[in-house]
Amino acid sequence: MTAASALADALAHATGRAHRDDPALPGTGGPAGNAQLTAWIGLVLLVAFLAELVTLLDVTALISWHIAIGVLLVPPALVKTATTGWRILRYYTGNRPYLQAGPPPLLLRLLGPLVVVTTLALLGTGLALIPLGPDSTRASLLAFAGVRVTPLTLHQGAFIAWAVATGLHVIARVVPAARLALAPPGQSRVAGVTSRTLTLLGTVLIGAVAALLVLALVHSWTVR
Repeated sequence: MTAASALADALAHATGRAHRDDPALPGTGGPAGNAQLTAWIGLVLLVAFLAELVTLLDVTALISWHIAIGVLLVPPALVKTATTGWRILRYYTGNRPYLQAGPPPLLLRLLGPLVVVTTLALLGTGLALIPLGPDSTRASLLAFAGVRVTPLTLHQGAFIAWAVATGLHVIARVVPAARLALAPPGQSRVAGVTSRTLTLLGTVLIGAVAALLVLALVHSWTVR
């Protein structure tokens, strides 16, 4: 596949002109159920990440919200990593329904690992800052080419890498995900919808509880 054809394929999927035909199976729903849960979680992540970006307008005044939303993001990010990882595993181990559905466009297959790694790096470095406290986050870890590297700069660097990778991913996947997640009930009724709904609600609930617990323990950040 040439670069031009790979780009055209990715654009066709991004605009909804092309799509994968995911078989719907009894029980869990198979590839169709997996795609639906991934779309639901993806839209939750999109809304939460947009809210997190708003806190950057005045992160000092909105630090409590910045921390709470960052913690809330962790469970959905892990679930989405699990659902996409499961699909990759089933495809490359030769599961027939997933082979029938086929892989995503080549450019998205190359972009996917970058999205996962940068997302986990962003959330991981952010979580690591919480117990350090605001003063220690600026302590020098090492110097590279005359530039001091601190825990905070690691988080900022992860953010830049995440913004580039995830920005491209959102452009490519937001239309297909919205169509899957917001499809009329008659079109979206795939086996296993109850378990997927409970998974979605449970994931958000766990994130919300974790955020409240963390906020209760981070006085060094919130008193400022």
